[in-house]
Amino acid sequence: MNYFQLKSKKIKAIVIITLLLPFWLFSQNSDLGNWLIYIGNKKLDKGFDIHNEVQYRNYNAIGDLEQLLIRTGLGYNLTENNNNILLGYGYILSKNYIDETDDKTSVEEHRIFQQFTTKQSMGKVGLSHRYRLEERFVESDFKMRFRYFLGLKIPLQSKEDGTNSFYLAAYNEIFLNTKSAVFDRNRIYGGFGYQFSKDLRFELGYMNQIFETSSRDQLNIMAFVNF
Repeated sequence: MNYFQLKSKKIKAIVIITLLLPFWLFSQNSDLGNWLIYIGNKKLDKGFDIHNEVQYRNYNAIGDLEQLLIRTGLGYNLTENNNNILLGYGYILSKNYIDETDDKTSVEEHRIFQQFTTKQSMGKVGLSHRYRLEERFVESDFKMRFRYFLGLKIPLQSKEDGTNSFYLAAYNEIFLNTKSAVFDRNRIYGGFGYQFSKDLRFELGYMNQIFETSSRDQLNIMAFVNF
């Protein structure tokens, strides 16, 4: 078996494991939540880009919907690849359990948001900062929230273009309301990814979401696509 055949088999194994892992967890009756996430970005002319995102969040491994989130937005690169401003819209459908019963209630939210993202490098380590302000229309209620995201991406293989290589990822994101209680939640994440090309990467990670009086763990399976 030559090098390229071995490389192809390794990539296929990663994809298969990523796709089958939620079903394996489900068979173990795990209470661990699972988020299936797609994040896409389309570059346009003159520095503009379109962001699109779908998140299918489950209470367990798969099949018990907690939340469906759809986001899109129009961004503009202040500098190439490093500083981006974006105006976006999100639709969120939440399925919340009623007290301790098996019954659920549906809550719809329409969200407008503005964000600024900046990226920098420290040697081979990539850092990203995202500042986001959200105007949230939750049923008949109006809320505002600020979010700060700090992310790290650490390559595990030395390749000039970073493609066909493994990497580690981590982030922390804090959510603050404009009204009491100010603290909304905090997310801590660590993951392992594979960069297939400059336009495609997959990532598998573990996230702990901390609320004011509780916390919850989620498995995240993510695909990032530029097209």
